[in-house]
Amino acid sequence: MKYWAGLITALWAVAATAAPVSTVELLERIRQDKNSEQQLMQQREQEFLQDKGSQQNRYDRARAALRKAEQEAAELKVRFAEQEQLLAEQEQQLNDRMGELGELFAVLRQSAGDIAGQWQGSLINVEQPQRVARLERFANSRRLPTAESIEELWLHLLEDMSATGQVKRFEAPVVLPSGERVTQQVVRVGGFGVYGEEAFLSYAPGEDNLRQLSRQPGGLGAVRNWVDSQADTGVIAVDPTRGSLLEQLQRHPSFMDRVQQGGLVGWVIITLGALGFLLALWRMIELQAVIGSIRKQMRNLSSPQANNPLGRVLGVLGPDPQLSDLDTLELKLDEAVMQEVPRLERGQGLLKLLAAVAPLLGLLGTVTGMIITFQAITQSGGGDSRLMADGISQALVTTVQGLVVAIPLLFLHSVVVARSKGVIQLLEQQCVGLLALHMSAKDPCECD
Repeated sequence: MKYWAGLITALWAVAATAAPVSTVELLERIRQDKNSEQQLMQQREQEFLQDKGSQQNRYDRARAALRKAEQEAAELKVRFAEQEQLLAEQEQQLNDRMGELGELFAVLRQSAGDIAGQWQGSLINVEQPQRVARLERFANSRRLPTAESIEELWLHLLEDMSATGQVKRFEAPVVLPSGERVTQQVVRVGGFGVYGEEAFLSYAPGEDNLRQLSRQPGGLGAVRNWVDSQADTGVIAVDPTRGSLLEQLQRHPSFMDRVQQGGLVGWVIITLGALGFLLALWRMIELQAVIGSIRKQMRNLSSPQANNPLGRVLGVLGPDPQLSDLDTLELKLDEAVMQEVPRLERGQGLLKLLAAVAPLLGLLGTVTGMIITFQAITQSGGGDSRLMADGISQALVTTVQGLVVAIPLLFLHSVVVARSKGVIQLLEQQCVGLLALHMSAKDPCECD
C-alpha cells in the first residue's frame, strides 16, 4: 500500500509539473517503473538471503568456539584444583622436612632486614654502595636461603666489622655547598667520620655521594696532620653519634644568624652600641690625655699652660695675685674649676642615655617579634611546637642584644664618670693648695 501511495503521489507530482501526456504513454511509464521496482526488490532479497547465510555461519563458529572454551575452562579448573592440592602437599612436606630450620631462616631474614636498616646511614656505603641492596634482597626473598647466601651474609658482617676499624683513603663524589659535584680524595675513619681535602663531610641515607658541611667544626688540621704523618696514633675530632652531632651543628645558628634574627630593631641596637663604645673610648682617651697634661703642669706650676685644665685654672690668678682679697681669689678659682667641669663631663649624658635606651629597644623588638610569631601560629595552627619555639627564640634575640649593649655601656659610663670626677677632684685639691700657699705667703714655685 505504501508503494502504491508513493507511486500515485509521484504521478500527481509529475502530472502537475510535466507537460500533458497521453494515457498510453502514461501507462507505459507506469509499467516501466513497476518493472524496475520489482527488479530492485528481488536484488535486495537476494542480498538479504546471502547475508543471512553468512550470519548463520558466524553464529555456528561462535557456538563452536564457546563450547571449546567451556571445555578448556573445565579442564583448567580440574588441573588448578590438582595443582593446588599438590602445592599444599608439597608445602606440608617442606614444613615437615624443614622443622626448626624454618624458624632459623625467619630469624636470618629478620636479622638481615634489621642490619640493612642500621646500615642505611653508614659512611661505608659510599665505598660499598651495593651492600645494603644485597641485604634487602636477602631479607625480602621468599625462597629458602642457600648455604652460599648465608655465607654471604656472614661475610658482609665481617666486612663491616673490619671497615669500622679501618682508616682508609679513597676517591668519592662530593657535593659542595654551592651544589657543584666533584670527585675528591677523602679519608674515612671507621664509621665515625669522613674528611675531605678542606672540610668535614657528611653522608645522607639513600645517596651515592658525600656532602660538604656548610658550617665546619674545628679540628680538621689535626686530622690532616695525622693522616700525612707516619704516627700510629693521633688525636682527631670524630662524631661518635655517626653524624647526628654534625647535623645538629648545621641547625645551630651562627653569630651572624642571631644578629640577622633581630631584624631592624637589632641593627638599631647594634648601631647605638657601637656609637656608645666609640664615645666611651674617645672620652677615656681624652681624659687620660687630660690627666697626663695636668701631671705635667703640676711639675711646673710657675708657668701655667692653656692646653690643660690646671693651667687654665692657674691662669686665673695672673702673674701678681692680690693676697689681700683671698675670698675673691677663692671665688675666681671655683669659677675656673666650674668652667672646666662641662668639658670634663662631656658625652657622659649621651653615654648614659644609650645605656638606658638599648634594653628598651630590645624589649620593643621582643614585643613586635612575639606579635608576628602569634600571627603566624594563628594562620598555620598551633600544632607545630617547633614553629612556636623558633619564633619566640627569634623574638628574644633583640632583648639579648639590648642587654649585651647596655651592660658594658653602664660599666664604661661608670669608668668615664669616675675618671672625670678624679680630674675635677684633682683640680679642687690644687686650688685648695694654692689658697693655702697664698695664705702662708709662700711662692707657688717652691712647691711641687
